[in-house]
Formats: sequence, C-alpha cells, structure tokens
Amino acid sequence: MLPEYDLKDKKGVRGKYAKAMQKGYSVRVLNEDGTLTVRDFVSKESTVLVDPDVKAYFPDSESVNHALRSLIDLIPEKKVSRVAEHRGRYSRK
Repeated sequence: MLPEYDLKDKKGVRGKYAKAMQKGYSVRVLNEDGTLTVRDFVSKESTVLVDPDVKAYFPDSESVNHALRSLIDLIPEKKVSRVAEHRGRYSRK
C-alpha cells in the first residue's frame, strides 16, 4: 500500500455489506455529454455470462429467458419423469 494510507488505528468490519451485495446493486455514471449510464450488478450465483457473439442476438435477460423456455418445451417428458423417479429412490423416508 502507499504510505499515505495510514490504517494503523482503523478497524474494519467483516461482511458489513455482504447482504446488500447478494441482492445486487446499480452504478449510475453521469457522462460528460450529459447522458446517464446505468450498470446493474448481481451476485455471481445468479449470474450467467454470455459471450459477445451470443449477446448480439440476446441483448437482455428477457430475450435469453424466452429462448431458454422455448428450448425447455422441446425436451421430452420422459427425461423429466426419470429424474423424478431417481430422486424418490434416494430421498429420506
């Protein structure tokens, strides 16, 4: 650290902003030309990264979710029922 950062008598609080960070937050930047840029950040657990070439076709969460739900409709029901059968076998009684 640089010498001008004197933290000898300072105490930090572990996890002070942890709950707020899990919910996500927005950063608003006022640009020199007067426009406002807003970036939303969410926790890594609920984040899926999309490659730039895919993002060209799916610019927002709504379009990605719509496409994925369309794919889910194409999955045969047999696979879904097999998963349910296996879960019952290993669950506690």
